[in-house]
Amino acid sequence: MRTFTELRGLPVVDLEDGYIAGYVCDACLDKNGRFTGLLLHEKGFFKKGRIVPSESICTIGKDGIMMKGRSTLKSLSEFREAYFLTSRRRIQYKEVFSAEGEKLGLLADVYFSEHLGTIVAYELTDGFFADMMEGKKKLDPPGTLTISKDAIVMDFIH
Repeated sequence: MRTFTELRGLPVVDLEDGYIAGYVCDACLDKNGRFTGLLLHEKGFFKKGRIVPSESICTIGKDGIMMKGRSTLKSLSEFREAYFLTSRRRIQYKEVFSAEGEKLGLLADVYFSEHLGTIVAYELTDGFFADMMEGKKKLDPPGTLTISKDAIVMDFIH
């Protein structure tokens, strides 16, 4: 289990021909908090970001991420409604509430399964000093999760 922060900067390599498609710069999620892909930073001045859809990811390894063919890469424009952890429509440091109205903290990071390429936990913070004293909180994925422009709501009741 690794955090997105640990994945940032890793090369994404095409399993078919060894081509490096780009380097991970952000994680892409839908409005229900499901991991939908990785945003790549590509070499070149005029390159626009492309996304490796989650279903195209074969393995998340220690030193790189393997994908199934570069033909599976998607244009950033195909993900207009998506949320991103650290960039466009950013959710990092957004307030997280329970369905009962309790503020749980701010979303700091997400944990990925290396084998499944899915989010397996969320890391929450209460701020720098609270983190120093108590550490960050790690929550398992809720029954449902809703992301909006204002907040994230986690409903742990199934």
